[in-house]
Amino acid sequence: MLIACLAPSGHAFDLNQFTRQIKEASKDLGLDLDKIELMRDEVSTEEEIEIGSNLTAGLLGAAALVDDKELQRYVNDVGFWVAAQSQRADLPWRFGVIDSPGVNAFAAPGGYVVLTLGLYQLLENEAQLAGVLAHEITHVVRKHHLKALQESMQTEFWTDLAVYAAGDAVGGKTERKVMQKLVDSGLQLYTTGLDRRFEFDADLRGVVLMARAGYDPYAFLDVLTTIDSINPQSAELTVFMNTHPPTTDRLDTLATKMDGKLDSYAAGVDNAGRFREVAATR
Repeated sequence: MLIACLAPSGHAFDLNQFTRQIKEASKDLGLDLDKIELMRDEVSTEEEIEIGSNLTAGLLGAAALVDDKELQRYVNDVGFWVAAQSQRADLPWRFGVIDSPGVNAFAAPGGYVVLTLGLYQLLENEAQLAGVLAHEITHVVRKHHLKALQESMQTEFWTDLAVYAAGDAVGGKTERKVMQKLVDSGLQLYTTGLDRRFEFDADLRGVVLMARAGYDPYAFLDVLTTIDSINPQSAELTVFMNTHPPTTDRLDTLATKMDGKLDSYAAGVDNAGRFREVAATR
């Protein structure tokens, strides 16, 4: 079993740099239209990262990152370590905690993952944090949001792109308008939610990823159990309830799929002490 540890210092998180990168992305929504059209088939990693940065910029437009460098660095250390065990360890992963009382977490193509302060404050140890991040990392690894975009965008949109690409008005306001439409469609996913099959897939593969990283995979079930204990009518759960399957269904599905298969990993670390130390500095 791998021993969970912090990521190398080479991955040190720079809050100001991350914020600056996202702000720059929000200013420049331009991708070459011939590249965007490739979304009908296959998206390159470079394109995926640029699309993800624009979507993340939209998310941070609603809630800024928590101004706490130690907290952000810690979440990035844990996130980098978990992502390093995935099949897409080479992505430029970025993790952040946004200043929102809501209970939720989001992923964007290309390796962007954010969770709300409201969710972070519900967690009790590092293994639970790793579980939340592993679920979101799996969304990126499996390209769930890109697949959802491909499925939801109507044929007429792709036809429009082909017309724009062949015309004389490529670039400038026209190109920005087309790209903005793509970004808006992506942001809508965060209010309507992904297909249930993507969420269940991220749950199951996420707990396996946790185990690979040396954490107790059952800690993620603890997170779902905690969320399930909250009054579903609570304001902090509004978005979560609208964008995810019922937590009881997720718990039941995980219990059936796991069925003792990961019991040998239940002795994985939870690093509760380290988690509390970071919490105490806030």
